[in-house]
Amino acid sequence: MTITNTGASTITGWTLAWTFAGNQQIAHLWNGAYTQTGASVTVTNAAWNGTIAPAGSVTFGFNLNWNGANPTPTTFTLNGQPCR
Repeated sequence: MTITNTGASTITGWTLAWTFAGNQQIAHLWNGAYTQTGASVTVTNAAWNGTIAPAGSVTFGFNLNWNGANPTPTTFTLNGQPCR
């Protein structure tokens, strides 16, 4: 997953949050730290990738476990603000 800073100011420290629509569970995540409670997921920056300059980006990835459908989440927030 890639977070791109489309604003004019540097982001210092980031938290991306979303809710899975199915029963997905993160099995492993890299380039960040996560918590998952039920379907709700919060990912925070690693110590080395917390700053995102204007027009810059950071990337993290994860593996999932699930049964049945695997619908894509549609609503994300970055530092509490809706993503565009």
